[in-house]
Amino acid sequence: MAADTARLFFALWPAPEVQRALGDLANRAQRECGGRAVPARKIHLTLVFLGDLPRDRAAALETLASAVKVSRFAMSVDRLEFWRHNRILWAGMEACPDPLQTLVARMQESLNGAGFRCEQRPYVPHITLLRNARRAPADCRCGPIEWPVAGFALMESAPRERGREYQVLRSWPLGG
Repeated sequence: MAADTARLFFALWPAPEVQRALGDLANRAQRECGGRAVPARKIHLTLVFLGDLPRDRAAALETLASAVKVSRFAMSVDRLEFWRHNRILWAGMEACPDPLQTLVARMQESLNGAGFRCEQRPYVPHITLLRNARRAPADCRCGPIEWPVAGFALMESAPRERGREYQVLRSWPLGG
């Protein structure tokens, strides 16, 4: 990737205690399902993945994100799912909270209207816990892990010697 581009996405970034709880869940799941656990410090929930973009487009993304208004909400992470095709074990929710669907829809609408390309498939909120998992867990129930959502962030996924690191470029609070 050229130095003047960045791999960008919008995400919910959990508070440290939620990140630790999800990291512990990943470690427990790894013992049963194999694979490589995502380190707790990298655990997040992607809202909209944008891909590789010129760095000078970040200002436009920040302007668009600043206009997105949604109230604070809470999620209850209570399910484990396995995508066999890419060997990903992920955590999610029995029911996606309406405010989360609203946040993603408003972001996609705003981004599409400004000429950014967003995925067109239905949004499936998922928190990647394991990569290269060998099997699904025997029981798909977990937690619940309560995640109070107070804001969202524009993230950069930067290549490093050992994988990718995520950096918060800017964050926005959700309304009361």
